[in-house]
Amino acid sequence: MAVKAGAVVALVALGMFAVLLYSIRGQVAEYHQNHAARAAFRCIHLIERNRLPSRLPGDSALALQVVDERGAVVAATPNMSGRPRMATFRPSEQTMFAARNVKDIPGPEGRMRVLVFRVYQPSGDWLVYSADRAVPWFVSDEVSTFLLSTAVLIGMLVGVRTWRTVDATLAPVDAIRAELEEITATESGRRVPVPECRDEIRLLAETANATLDRLDAALERQRRFTSEASHDLRNPITAARTHLEEALLFPEESDWPQVGRSVLENLGRLQAIVTDLLELARLDAESPDKAGEVIDLAELVGSDLEGRQGGMKRIVPRLEGGVRVRGNRLRLSRLLSNLLDNAERHADEEITVTVRAEGDTAVMEVADDGQGIPPEHRELVFQRFARLEESRERDPEGTGLGLPMAREIATVHNGTLTIEDSPRGARFVLRVPRVT
Repeated sequence: MAVKAGAVVALVALGMFAVLLYSIRGQVAEYHQNHAARAAFRCIHLIERNRLPSRLPGDSALALQVVDERGAVVAATPNMSGRPRMATFRPSEQTMFAARNVKDIPGPEGRMRVLVFRVYQPSGDWLVYSADRAVPWFVSDEVSTFLLSTAVLIGMLVGVRTWRTVDATLAPVDAIRAELEEITATESGRRVPVPECRDEIRLLAETANATLDRLDAALERQRRFTSEASHDLRNPITAARTHLEEALLFPEESDWPQVGRSVLENLGRLQAIVTDLLELARLDAESPDKAGEVIDLAELVGSDLEGRQGGMKRIVPRLEGGVRVRGNRLRLSRLLSNLLDNAERHADEEITVTVRAEGDTAVMEVADDGQGIPPEHRELVFQRFARLEESRERDPEGTGLGLPMAREIATVHNGTLTIEDSPRGARFVLRVPRVT
């Protein structure tokens, strides 16, 4: 970046100096031509008054010659004295002035700018030749060297300044990179340094730290989940192993049908936990569902409730028709089933299921008339394997994954599942976008 910036600035400076050099050359060339023209006018003045000397005054850079009507040189400056005519061209018959660049003039060295003037005389026209040095395209070695050196110097200064600026700007980025390189899954909690300047790099650092916060939270959930899952998976395996080992120690006294039933119960609990874990893993891997079919939520709930009629708890449906959502029918049925299973465990006599519309939101509520959930535990029940004391007493065989799975299904459908206040019992409220 620094090299490119320096090269671009140097090229721009060279372009500007080329324009400046062209302007200087024009002014210098005009000065030299005017110098030669003034010397020729003085010589013409002397001719017209018949006071022309044979030796004309002039400096080393100026050359003058006066040629009569016969073509003979009758007067000249000292540097052209005794030399042939410096040029043979002459003005046309319609003009009195002409100018050309002549390379080889007897006398002065180098290319010269020669002016010729026609002077009327009774015996015939005379010619006055006046020459001064022609200005080259680079004006002079000193001027061109100065401009070229200045352009290169400016480019180098800009390159060095750009290097330092970019280096200072990217120093925080390098610090962020070095910190991210050292952060590993076993050393969480570290964060990248945040620069003081409020610029894009600060936003990058803040975004990286926010990402690390989410990763740490995910790692913590993973550790807790692993710990809890290993405990809940170990329980049915340990129970089944204990029954089998005890029966094998006293085979004659064991009730083998009863041992088989106990082992099958523990295997069933183990299977239920594994099934729920696999379902949660699939839900974790999915992004919010933007496709899916359009579902009438009241129709779905009504159909599922028909299969639950006749249970120990009375279910009261309050369904508003025309509340449609987009999603997966099986997943939404699983969500409702999990909520109903939880309500049946905690309700005293009645469960109320409500479907209604709130603007652009479809709302489904499952409320029971049980003891309810204290506000401080309303988020705890959505954690995997988390079970309140009352829940363990009512259903010792539960997995603690039903409510977490229901919330994950709500999230996949771009919705939310929360526990809200109610006069009695627990009220679970699902909100998902409504299709109009």
